[in-house]
Amino acid sequence: MSDEEMSVSSLSDQAIETHRLTKRFNNFTAVDHVDLSIQTGEIYGLLGPNGAGKSTIIRMLCTLLTPSEGTASIAGFDVVHQANEVRERIGLVSEKMIMYPRLTALENLEFFGSLYGMEKSELRRKSEELLEMVKLTPFKDKLVGGFSSGMRQRVNVIRAILHDPDILFLDEPTTALDPQSTRFVRDLVKDLRQRGHTILLTTHIMEEADELSDRVCIIDNGKIMAVDSPQALKTKYTSESLLDVFLTLTGRELRDSATARIALRSPMGRA
Repeated sequence: MSDEEMSVSSLSDQAIETHRLTKRFNNFTAVDHVDLSIQTGEIYGLLGPNGAGKSTIIRMLCTLLTPSEGTASIAGFDVVHQANEVRERIGLVSEKMIMYPRLTALENLEFFGSLYGMEKSELRRKSEELLEMVKLTPFKDKLVGGFSSGMRQRVNVIRAILHDPDILFLDEPTTALDPQSTRFVRDLVKDLRQRGHTILLTTHIMEEADELSDRVCIIDNGKIMAVDSPQALKTKYTSESLLDVFLTLTGRELRDSATARIALRSPMGRA
């Protein structure tokens, strides 16, 4: 293999890369020169206390925020200069569910799929296939507003993969779910990895990160504290659990969200 071929192969192995990625809000630095290298096909856990910078990183990678400094690429495309190409290749499951309660499950999927320019018959076929995958076919014509939180989250996840993106961002996907729904979503995440998706996962549930992640990155105050497999981190810090590692690196004091911290530093206490 030539040097050029090796370089192209190396690039294709990296689904997400950042170099000195930084985001400032006035005099508050939410993300501080972060370098990430996430391999194609892995589940990468991004862990940190409230206000550590996790959601800000995701918003920059999803082209929703412009970096103050540094670079980031998704599947080789720059998040600032090639934003449209990036958006075609990503799916986002945010803490806030993205759907319309006055539409049915099927109508929600068909609406969001149309935004990606999916052909109507293919969109209907894919929507029904995904609804079957998450055991919601009997409810496809029911209004999402009447769904349980677990049912809504299942729709939320398949909405994000409807256009078959290479890379998925899962921002606390099991928050406030009952145990059965939590188990279903975790198993679904594993299945999505088997289907070839690269997944960046944020969660405050250390057991979930330990179970799902091939590697985890622990950040605090916008800086990377450690990156490795969960087992390697537990061995390095002689800890029985990932929670113990997390607390060793980030401390035990209570934290406020980044929004609250920005507000405290802003004139008149406003963000």
